[in-house]
Amino acid sequence: MSVSRLKTMYNDEIVDAMIKKFGYKNVMEVPKLDKIVINMGVGEAKENAKILESAVKDLETISGQKAVLTKAKKSVANFKIREGMSIGCKVTLRGEKMYDFLDRLVNLALPRVRDFRGVNPNAFDGRGNYSLGIKEQLIFPEIEYDKVDKVRGMDVIFVTTAKTDEEARELLRLFNMPFAK
Repeated sequence: MSVSRLKTMYNDEIVDAMIKKFGYKNVMEVPKLDKIVINMGVGEAKENAKILESAVKDLETISGQKAVLTKAKKSVANFKIREGMSIGCKVTLRGEKMYDFLDRLVNLALPRVRDFRGVNPNAFDGRGNYSLGIKEQLIFPEIEYDKVDKVRGMDVIFVTTAKTDEEARELLRLFNMPFAK
């Protein structure tokens, strides 16, 4: 499914289905996908800066957008982390790139996960946002297996304008998110 198809599908089919299910009076009440945030925490970055560079490169390849380094907010002696150290990277996707990533995640990446039975339907935060943990970056077709130095996981957060988890679950289900039964 192309990105433009996803956008037009959102405008027509998803809006109609959401209005029918939840009985909205106005089209502007229908929840929509606001942004997708992809976060990759790299704990080993404190010893070796090259590890963080390769994580940033992987994240930029997956998302198609420049990644931002995340820094430690507090010093934690047990983890040997000082305030201001770079300990990860993240990308915030909106608009066309967001729909493109959602399409690739649902149709290409998630089916490549071993023993995949669907994503957790209960990982909502109570305000209509959904979090998904991915154990390895290798499920994305853009990542070349031979060039990967270490298998890393990432968090994908879907931020919606939905008020409740039920509305957000229905919105993501209409975007073909494969929830486990």
